[in-house]
Amino acid sequence: MQVILLERVAKLGQMGEVVKVKEGFARNFLLPQGKALRASDANIAAFEDRKIQLEARNAESKAEAQKVASKLDGETFVIIRSASDSGALYGSVTTRDAADTATEAGFTVDRKQVVLRAPIKDLGLHDVTVVLHPEVEATITLNVARSNEEAELQAQGKSIQDLAAEADAEAEFEISELFDDIGGASADEDGASDDDRN
Repeated sequence: MQVILLERVAKLGQMGEVVKVKEGFARNFLLPQGKALRASDANIAAFEDRKIQLEARNAESKAEAQKVASKLDGETFVIIRSASDSGALYGSVTTRDAADTATEAGFTVDRKQVVLRAPIKDLGLHDVTVVLHPEVEATITLNVARSNEEAELQAQGKSIQDLAAEADAEAEFEISELFDDIGGASADEDGASDDDRN
């Protein structure tokens, strides 16, 4: 199906271009969301009449999106989730979670604007893209942790695996000290019992 784009659509084309798309994509996405019109002679003529208005509206929304992007880009948001000791989440962090967290922090972000390159299924820092306008993107960081304290440590650059290794090493050291103390005490007892026999 041939459509004329009313705005820039990623991986498809710029405003005003006539492109060929699959029927379902046009019928279910482009046409209902007002991103395109069927490429008939009448619609192309109507687009030419409205082109200046559409370009002005596009420039206005792009400028607005750039203002928001300048504030949002580089922000870090903490998401608290349950996870195993190895750092694997029980579930995953979704686009809705990212959008809700950003909205709670005072930004207006819709879940449809959040782009996850892969599902977030483990603790740590994850970069996420937010598409504010077809030509404007911002990158935010989601700090997924089990607690706020853990999130602070991750923000300082320590991974969950590092923290677990430190905790294990500390536990092993305490256990070895405990065995050294017990070994020293039993040696003292052995020495005392030898003296008693003499």
